[in-house]
Amino acid sequence: MSLLVIQLPPRERLGARAAGSDAAAAARLPQEWFFVLSADGRSVTQSGTAATALLPRADASVLVLAEDDVAWQRVAVPKAPASRLRAALAGTMEEALLDGDEAVHLALGPDAAPGREGWVAVTQGPRLAAALVALEAAGPGVQRVVPASLPLVEGRVRGHFYSRASEGEDAAPWLSLARADGVACTRLAGTLARALLPADAEAAVNWSATPAAAAAAEHWLGRPVPLLGEAERLLEAAQAAVNLRQFDLAAQTRGTRKLADVGRRLLSREWRPVRWGLAALMALQLVGLNVHAWQQRQAIAAKREAMNALLRTAHPGVRVVLDAPVQMERETDRLRAAAGRPGEADLEALMAAAAAAWPDGQGPVQNLRFENGRLTLAAGAWGEPQVQQFRQRLRGGGYAAEFAEGRVNITRAAAPKPAAGGAKT
Repeated sequence: MSLLVIQLPPRERLGARAAGSDAAAAARLPQEWFFVLSADGRSVTQSGTAATALLPRADASVLVLAEDDVAWQRVAVPKAPASRLRAALAGTMEEALLDGDEAVHLALGPDAAPGREGWVAVTQGPRLAAALVALEAAGPGVQRVVPASLPLVEGRVRGHFYSRASEGEDAAPWLSLARADGVACTRLAGTLARALLPADAEAAVNWSATPAAAAAAEHWLGRPVPLLGEAERLLEAAQAAVNLRQFDLAAQTRGTRKLADVGRRLLSREWRPVRWGLAALMALQLVGLNVHAWQQRQAIAAKREAMNALLRTAHPGVRVVLDAPVQMERETDRLRAAAGRPGEADLEALMAAAAAAWPDGQGPVQNLRFENGRLTLAAGAWGEPQVQQFRQRLRGGGYAAEFAEGRVNITRAAAPKPAAGGAKT
């Protein structure tokens, strides 16, 4: 799945509070955006700068905020409904915020949930909103917003040296430290940066530096520092399991766009185990169905062979077996007729059944007719009670009666068919 990572440059600090409107925030947006395009979401395919309308398209787009444009606060997230959580969160953090509520954007960190303590990201709201509007109006749109650094959850402290192009080559580089107690950004000039380091910085920190800041970083640390280009840094930040597009800045996805977002999420690297699991489950189901069908075919073939063997054993004169049940019935009827014994559908059996079921109070039958296993008797003067009585008595012996035009037709009742998929007992 292709991924487009867009960098939102750090905001200017001077006059930031005075210029807090949406128009002023839009005016401070870059004319060209630095971007990173990755064909597989893991390695850099292309990087550079482009105007909003000329940014390349990808399956997913991520906006990365600058290192020191996001502040992290550890708070007890209030229990509130989703529609009121933003207001409740602002009330809880009121004393910790330097700007007014309307000038900041709040978002829950990856470990934060209502009713428990967690990290909350704080960034300037109007500028971020203006950037999202600009990218969605004429650019590729943005599905996720992530910070360049996250508070440390586990593992070693992460230290990254970087420089700002807007400050010139002579300006001191910056150091970003991602620790368990938050993210700290400070210049290398002065003593604050060293005061923030762990006691054993050599073993407890994973260091990296952009090429522009590498020389100053090595001089400050007194040892070589691994290089991490701006493009690789952005691509690494885009893998964070957090999305700052929450509350009033949450992406509004409907219809086909929402389905596309779900599809992109399912094709992401994080969902790869789920995809493999679903594929394995489907393959297992397919194999199981084929095995079950093969077993059913084998059982049916075994039953058919048993019926054929029974027919050959009972009637050795049968040379070719085409339909064992029909041939068995035909041969049995032939042997019974040869022995002079009446069958269940012969005249004698039908007359015996009619005599046993004859309605109370009715005299002898006036005329009858027999043909092809059907016995027809006159029943013109029968009332409804007598008809029902005759039918009920015949049914008990395995025969059926049909009344029409003053006559009753008596036949052998058909055997009930077994239910679909079941076995006849």
